[in-house]
Amino acid sequence: MRFQVHVTPRGRANEVTASRAEQIIRVRVTAAPEGGEANEAALRLLRRRLGLGAAALRIVGGASSRRKWLEADGISEEDLWRKLEAQS
Repeated sequence: MRFQVHVTPRGRANEVTASRAEQIIRVRVTAAPEGGEANEAALRLLRRRLGLGAAALRIVGGASSRRKWLEADGISEEDLWRKLEAQS
């Protein structure tokens, strides 16, 4: 399944907020956007929240943009939103 996230680097804290009604997932990370550090921090945070392994979640578009397309294996759209909204 593919979905879009908005990543904000150099945030005050690492956090994920999601709104299914607005179809938006926001990821804030403390890492800087240099050398892919913010991307890796965002992936680690989302993997933990979704209960996915390292190979199951990857960036497939927008690696150098704040808006990124991610692809996840082993999770349905319903489960994705349920897990993200439950902890928002």
